[in-house]
Amino acid sequence: MFEYKVVPAPMKGIKAKGVKTPEARFALGVEQAINALAAEGWEYQRSDVLPSEERVGLTGSETHWRTLLVFRRALAVEAPAESSVSTPATTPVRAEPLLTATPAVAALTAPEADSDTASEATSEDITHDAEFEEGSEETRPA
Repeated sequence: MFEYKVVPAPMKGIKAKGVKTPEARFALGVEQAINALAAEGWEYQRSDVLPSEERVGLTGSETHWRTLLVFRRALAVEAPAESSVSTPATTPVRAEPLLTATPAVAALTAPEADSDTASEATSEDITHDAEFEEGSEETRPA
């Protein structure tokens, strides 16, 4: 589980010795903002530009685009208290869905299936699938 922190990106560059261009000053400002939060345990994820609708005058409004820096860090998860019922270590935490085989595949993989039945099922399915191929009339197989 994670917690997230979103902060505005710096609007202006930072003057420093040896940093001459506006691009380098801006990059230094962003770098310092990211490093300051990284020292607190926050991991930089991405920057986003999102619209912000703000009032102008008495009845008007304007949309301003804001650049935001997104950070995350892991939450401290408490260990569950031990109960009287113990669960085996092999119990999965998250169950994945089971994939089911189509009848043709099941017939091919079944140990008791006859070889004649399996080949018939496969050829019928291939013929059946060819009828539903996408494309124009000229490109479809006959």
